[in-house]
Amino acid sequence: MFSSSKIKSVDFYRKIPRDLTEASISGAGLSIIAALFMMFLFGMELSNYLTVSTDTAVVVDKSADGEFLRIDFNISFPALSCEFASVDVSDVLGTNRLNITKTIRKFSIDPNLNPTGEFHAAPIPRLINHGDEHEQEYVEGAVPLTANSFDRYAQQFPILVVNFYAPWCQWSNRLKPSWEKAAKRIRERYDPEMDGRILLAKVDCTDQGVLCRRHHVQGYPSVRIFRKGSDIRDEHGHHDHESYYGERDTDSLVSTMEALVAPVPLELNHELENKTDEDTAKRPAPLTDGCRIEGFVRVKKVPGNLIISADSGEHSFDASLINVSHVISHLSFGRKLSPRMLYEVRRLTPYLGENVDRLTGRSYMIHHGDTNDNVTIEHYLQVVKTEIISSRIPAEFKLLEYEYTAHSSLIHSVHVPVAKFHFELSPMQVLITETQKSFSHFITNVCAIIGGVFTVAGIMDAILYNTIRVLKKVELGKHF
Repeated sequence: MFSSSKIKSVDFYRKIPRDLTEASISGAGLSIIAALFMMFLFGMELSNYLTVSTDTAVVVDKSADGEFLRIDFNISFPALSCEFASVDVSDVLGTNRLNITKTIRKFSIDPNLNPTGEFHAAPIPRLINHGDEHEQEYVEGAVPLTANSFDRYAQQFPILVVNFYAPWCQWSNRLKPSWEKAAKRIRERYDPEMDGRILLAKVDCTDQGVLCRRHHVQGYPSVRIFRKGSDIRDEHGHHDHESYYGERDTDSLVSTMEALVAPVPLELNHELENKTDEDTAKRPAPLTDGCRIEGFVRVKKVPGNLIISADSGEHSFDASLINVSHVISHLSFGRKLSPRMLYEVRRLTPYLGENVDRLTGRSYMIHHGDTNDNVTIEHYLQVVKTEIISSRIPAEFKLLEYEYTAHSSLIHSVHVPVAKFHFELSPMQVLITETQKSFSHFITNVCAIIGGVFTVAGIMDAILYNTIRVLKKVELGKHF
């Protein structure tokens, strides 16, 4: 058994009786200063311990997250109709995907880019029949309209079906014989004077350019159905209408027109109340001239293009009238992160994400009639992947963020203008790893702070105390 005296002999901190110690003003001042300094250094050390520390490296991108990349976008086109707006994807491997619709939504927008309603496209036949283009017999049945007569006819007939065409357009020329013959049959069956419920007309857009621009006709031929009493006029004189996308032979045209007339009473001014929902040959047209396109596409991780343009397999376009001015509300690469993962990204890399969407909020406008007609807008995007390894997120859930640099240019072309986003992924990636700070290292530093400050303060107190004693002795010696 160890006696208490033997145990006391190993005491490192032997105590001096309080009666044998002496307090001083200088010692009290140094003690207060030392305590405050200890607290300050402890706070600094604690802040450093809690601060996130990361290591950054540039490594070869091994694409462990798959061979496909998602592109999310929200782009508004003030002068491109949803009727013809097409989203296409191509790449250097020969992939060509045209008119993607499954993951895309279109909204008609007003001049202020505010949505006026979602645009739903009805099914369109892949091959439209032109049954009468080779017939030798040719008749004039459709009524030609001008800018002055259009409104008068639109208010006179409950149903006015107009073919907006261009003589140089091959599709317009193929439709012309069938359209004229169908118009003649309809006039014979529904005489404008005796019946007056329907009229088939035509507008030459090369001669009536103002009228076609007023109705925002971009593709030829555009067959539009106007209904009396349901017209909507805005400040530009635009009429609400439906577009016809059915077969273009005479019998199909006549059959469609008869279906339109059937619900209309003989009273000339009666509004059309019933519409045939099963008729996929016609569909509601966009409520306004502009279009907002939003959604996403999946592309291979190779250089490629995201192209938005006016496109149709059965229409021609006047390149000088196509304006692909656009405002980019959002454009990003990679899958969307959950709120938890997004918080981790911002916690580890607060600088990352500030300029991820470099094109967001930017507008690229072309004014009709300027020297910028027939202008394609191209954006060149260099995409770099950043992978973040966090101790709080399991390894199977990778934190991936894609940043890109963007350079844009306007290119004059004789072809139909498009908005093209050319993207190319960098073969290198940025790897950011969170490094954990050792708790033992933190405790060691805290002990070093307390012991160091206590020791230094003790040395300074001893020096100060002895100096004061010497000075007092000198003063007493001089006095005597």
